[in-house]
Amino acid sequence: MQVSELEYRAYRPRPFTKEERDKTTILFGGLTWKHERLIQASLERMGYRAKPLPQIERQDLDIGKELIDVGACCPTTFTAGNLARTLKDLQEREGRQGLVDNYLFVTVGACGPCRFGQYHESYERVLEGLNLRDFRLFLLDLMSMEQSAPGGGLEINMPLTFGLVYAMFLGDLLTDMEYATRPYEVKEGQTDKVLKDSVELLYEKLKRRPIKGKKLDSLLWHVFTGYFVEALREVKSLWDEVEVDRLRVKPKVKITGEFWLQTHEGDGNYNIKRWLEKEGAEVIPPPIAVWLDYLIHMELFKLEDAKGFVKKYRLKKLAIKTIAFFYHFVYNRLRGALNHIP
Repeated sequence: MQVSELEYRAYRPRPFTKEERDKTTILFGGLTWKHERLIQASLERMGYRAKPLPQIERQDLDIGKELIDVGACCPTTFTAGNLARTLKDLQEREGRQGLVDNYLFVTVGACGPCRFGQYHESYERVLEGLNLRDFRLFLLDLMSMEQSAPGGGLEINMPLTFGLVYAMFLGDLLTDMEYATRPYEVKEGQTDKVLKDSVELLYEKLKRRPIKGKKLDSLLWHVFTGYFVEALREVKSLWDEVEVDRLRVKPKVKITGEFWLQTHEGDGNYNIKRWLEKEGAEVIPPPIAVWLDYLIHMELFKLEDAKGFVKKYRLKKLAIKTIAFFYHFVYNRLRGALNHIP
């Protein structure tokens, strides 16, 4: 009996080169529309073409179930289905070769108390199911400030990393303003209008922000600059125009649980935040910045567990604590421009 041997090959994307930047659009998703719009600005500031995936819809759950592991969690199924729907639509409009040549998808991975680190495997199964193995999907390390995708076309350096961190901070603060205001608005819809105006204002600020070098100069500027504080003061002037009635009695409801489901806004968690507001509650939204703060402290805990085996232990511990300190320092400076919300 003849036995054939098959070589297993993990998914390896084609390189993305610097020469392809002008014609290649980077797709990304997984966060709220506010965060994604600000991330788009940060990417565009560095010369990339970027576009967030469309908002999650109920049909994405069914599409995801058809293409990935049946044991996948709800967030994985929704996001994988969302990616699949987007790729199908682009292929219909631009053809298979146009999709493969002119688009790529970027996602991040990290360790944590869930299957977040395996999301990319489900996305690879989406590509297999759609016969798009030559479509480029890049996985980036959430904890690395400097890295690049194969080919050098996507370079994650300090200016871009800080731009993405600020996009996360600013998106969180706008979300805090949104949920602290909308339950008490006198004119229905005014909060949503001001929110959209605020997002676009910060989009322009991020897109025009100074770069200030690639290493130390960029680090110092992004940590100590008042550029974004002034931008948030402009945002605050918009929110000051919203008429509210704080005499309304509202229970405050904190959403907790799986990270993606508690931060998501839309069909992915059955619009639970809007539903709670309609039921008369004030929702306390979870900030996405907590996730990165958690990862920073996980590095500290791992270091402490290996205390007796790590060279330069005290120096490394000081470095991590310094990062955590300035992370909080920057976030709290931004909060100060909005009366220290939340």
